[in-house]
Amino acid sequence: MNLPGKLIYGWKAIVVVIMATLAPVAPAMAQGETVCVQCHSTQSGRALKPVKPWQGSIHAENGISCHNCHGGDPKDAANAMNPERGFLGAPRETGIPAFCGRCHIGIKGDFITSAHGRALGQGGPTCVTCHGSHEIRKATLDLINEKSCTQCHSYDRARTIRQAMEQTENTLSSLAGRLESFKGQGVDTLPLEKRLFSQRNRYRSLFHEVDTVKVKDESAKIALELTALKTVLDKIDSEHRQRRIIGVFAVAATLLAALLLLLLRRTYSR
Repeated sequence: MNLPGKLIYGWKAIVVVIMATLAPVAPAMAQGETVCVQCHSTQSGRALKPVKPWQGSIHAENGISCHNCHGGDPKDAANAMNPERGFLGAPRETGIPAFCGRCHIGIKGDFITSAHGRALGQGGPTCVTCHGSHEIRKATLDLINEKSCTQCHSYDRARTIRQAMEQTENTLSSLAGRLESFKGQGVDTLPLEKRLFSQRNRYRSLFHEVDTVKVKDESAKIALELTALKTVLDKIDSEHRQRRIIGVFAVAATLLAALLLLLLRRTYSR
């Protein structure tokens, strides 16, 4: 690091320590909470702004905290923003896909090759345009909505894409539930889970696609694969139903035989 950089970091470290000293006494750090969250929670204005949105985000729910994205030392207030500890800060607009793509590698590729990605730096959206910067929500079709899409264009194309994907979403959810039920019954579901996982990935790759024809065609292909998977599950379900029926008859036959035997014994004992 050059001298000006060291001086800038030095002042930042001093400011962090002073603010942590002068700020109101905060409660003991909660389990998993970083000094970033603890310090920002005692501030106001722009510094406080990211805390609550992050606390309600899918990132927080999965234990992804400030340092996982922005770097720095999450346990040392004096070095929280030290570049030598990996502090990155916030990326510039054109760097956002690469910033988020450190974790979301496949999704980054889908975005970059889409019409949205090709418009990066030319007025096109970035990851935070739709997903937010700190209030990150779970990726579902709910993110494709009129309020978000009409920030840049009409909702017509997005509506068509969402409608084409809704049936796939419902089928994926239904099949996942059935597989979980079979697993609970002791069925070896691993090969079927792999098939479902593969189709879910194909489906997820469409989230950043804005070509309506491609989305419709790919959704139709995924639907065929899911129908084949559903047929396999229906066969397993039918076999289990037959076994249950056979089991009921077997138990009934055993009870009847026991009852007849008891009656015979009583008859001959008289």
